[in-house]
Amino acid sequence: MKIALTVNAIECEMEIEPGEILLDLLRHSGYKSVKKGCGSGDCGACAVLIDGRAVNSCLVFAAKADGRTILTAEGLESDGKLHPIQEAFLEGGAVQCGYCIPGMEITTLDLLTHNPSPSEEEIREGLSGNLCRCTGYVKQIEAVKQAAKMMSGGSR
Repeated sequence: MKIALTVNAIECEMEIEPGEILLDLLRHSGYKSVKKGCGSGDCGACAVLIDGRAVNSCLVFAAKADGRTILTAEGLESDGKLHPIQEAFLEGGAVQCGYCIPGMEITTLDLLTHNPSPSEEEIREGLSGNLCRCTGYVKQIEAVKQAAKMMSGGSR
């Protein structure tokens, strides 16, 4: 069956199998930032934006993406320039092994789009669906604070 969707601002048609999940469709289509972690929606490594909201793509059938707009971490960059969220994570040392970071960046974009100036508690809650086995989340939380400043026009 064919579906039509927009991935990272590019309209495309994709052939899907019955029961195929969006995570697998995106990975097979070359979107490697969408990571397969737990496969049960617990880790956030596969987070993407669907119509502007963060979801775990391992929990979505590919058929449900028909007619929808998907954003992966690859789509954050624009004209060869990193998104402020990506810059904040990189410059703040919030990236260690990197496995969880694309999902955290997507979740951060959702959070900051709907709450441009979150408290630390709101950031912790916003990132609560993203597991990181390398850190204690301190640098990621600081990166989200920095990204919020950068996105609101504040200084680095």
